[in-house]
Parts: sequence; C-alpha cells; structure tokens
Amino acid sequence: MVSIRDVAKEAGVAISTVSKVLNNYPNVRDETKARVNKAIEQLGFVPNSIASALSSKRSGRIALVLDVDRNAQAVDEIPMQYMIGAISRAKELGMDIITVFTAMLGEMDTGEMTRYFQSQSVEGLIICGFSEQDEALGRLIKSGKFKSVLINAPDVDENTSSIHIDNRRAQYEVAKKFLAESTAFCREKRILYISGKNEGYVSSERLKGMQELAKELSLMLLVRTGRFSELEARKLTMQYAACKDAIICASDLMAIGAMKALIDMDIYRPVCGFDGINLMGYAGKQMHTVGQDFKKTAACAVEEAARLIGGELGREIVLPHKLMRIKYLDVIS
Repeated sequence: MVSIRDVAKEAGVAISTVSKVLNNYPNVRDETKARVNKAIEQLGFVPNSIASALSSKRSGRIALVLDVDRNAQAVDEIPMQYMIGAISRAKELGMDIITVFTAMLGEMDTGEMTRYFQSQSVEGLIICGFSEQDEALGRLIKSGKFKSVLINAPDVDENTSSIHIDNRRAQYEVAKKFLAESTAFCREKRILYISGKNEGYVSSERLKGMQELAKELSLMLLVRTGRFSELEARKLTMQYAACKDAIICASDLMAIGAMKALIDMDIYRPVCGFDGINLMGYAGKQMHTVGQDFKKTAACAVEEAARLIGGELGREIVLPHKLMRIKYLDVIS
C-alpha cells in the first residue's frame, strides 16, 4: 500500500508538506502543490480518511453543488428551491445527499476536489449553473470518477446527463408575447435587453432567442450584460431606459432591479423577466416572465443521478416551461 511517506519521497518534499496539500493549507506554493498532486496521481495514493469513508460508505450518496451569489442585493430563491426539491426526492428514494457551495471548493484543483468528494463518500454530483469558467470542476466532470447531472449546462457523455428547459425558445416566446401586449409603448421598437453572463450557457441561449425575435420583428435591440445582478440591471436601466420603449431581462432579479430604477426615474417602461420566482410578485407591477419548476428540476436531477449510479448512460432531458404574468396575489394566495 502506498503511504504518505512514499508520496513525500516521490515529490521531494517533507511529509508535513504532503499533509498540508491534502488538507488544503493556504500557505503552500503552487509549484510544490503541483508536484505533490502529481506524485499522488502517479502512485495512486488514497489518504486513510478517504479509504475509511469509501469502505463504510452508504451507497448512492450524491452532492448538490450550488453557486450562490454572496454579493446579491436580494436573496435568490432559486438555490433554495433546488435544495428543497433535491433533498425531498433523495429522501423518498432512500438516498443520502449533501449540499456543497462552490465557494467551499474555492481554489481547489481537480485532484483536490476529487479527494474532497471521495472523503464525503460521494458517488454522484448534481451541479447547478456550471460555467465554462469552472475549469477544474469541468475536468472533474470529464474524468468520469463521479456520475454527474448538470442543471442548465449542455455537456452529455456516458457518465454525465444534462437537464434544462429550452432557454432559447422560452426567451423568444415570452419576449414575443410581452411585446405583443405592449404595442402602445413600443411603436418605435427600441428595446433594451439585459443579458446574464457573457460566459454562461443559459445566457447565451436566451440571447440567441432574443436576437432571433429582434430579426423577425425588426427590433432596434441594445444588448447589455447585467450578470444576473439586481444592482447591475438597475444601473443599466438608469443609463439607457429614457431612450428605450421597453426592457427585457434574462432573469427576474434583473427585472426587479430595472423596475425599481424606473420608479426612481419617475418614468414608465414595460419590463419583462425570466424564471418565475415568487419575489417578482413584490415588485409592485405585473410582469411577464417564464415559469420554471425548480423543485421538480432538482427532483428530476436526483432521479437521474440514481439512474447513472445504477449503471445507465448519460442523456439530455429537456423540461417544459410556461409563460406567465406574476402579481402580488399570486404570491400570497
């Protein structure tokens, strides 16, 4: 059996240094960390804590990985809905589930993430909001060491499934319905579209849907990136709304930010959102949006993780969406 002493010898470092790398100590040089991780991989070293956990683990444990914006101005209810749906379905299936926030993974590389999840006896991952910028996590998914279910990301292989709505079609449909009912304010067709994140799959698909509609209706479309931030959407609205006829946002949180800015500016422009979160009901106005069942999505992801762990192959699952208008009475009834 390979020991920590063998790893230290292979990497040319002290045993204490290997221990620091295994426990993610912050004061280890990147070069040293890389040598240690390379030695661990070459020798196939498994720390005692991980070996113990693997030998006694409960079968079918999954990790729900959530990306929560700690700098958001309003509490984003979507991660909470994912948690409720996933935990409830896992309990019904007799599966064990833990919640991991991306901030907890911090600066871990792929090897460190692997050991972390192995130490928690995890067999499957449900990842919400995976981005191309998450390179280490991307390599972990591609490694196939864990069965993975990606919510709102497109990658599919034998060990990975994808679950999402048709974001492109949904954005096209809700924007078209919204503009059809706002003709009194949109005669000149000057539209401010506040997109999500430049690097995000969801944002890219929604933008494509909006661009398709703009071409069809000959809209004068101004696109700006709001990064799914209520504050950023407010700033963009303050900057551009006066010379636009309507504002379409790629999320409800950004739509709320836009609406609040319009109130402060003392002007009216119709606003459209996306997601169907309850918080929209408190914005003070009815707004068009796309309704999604986040609890059901997470429950479906748990079922898919169980299917993958059971030996089935990865696949793509496209869930339904609905067009809706949210108002205060919808929230409190």
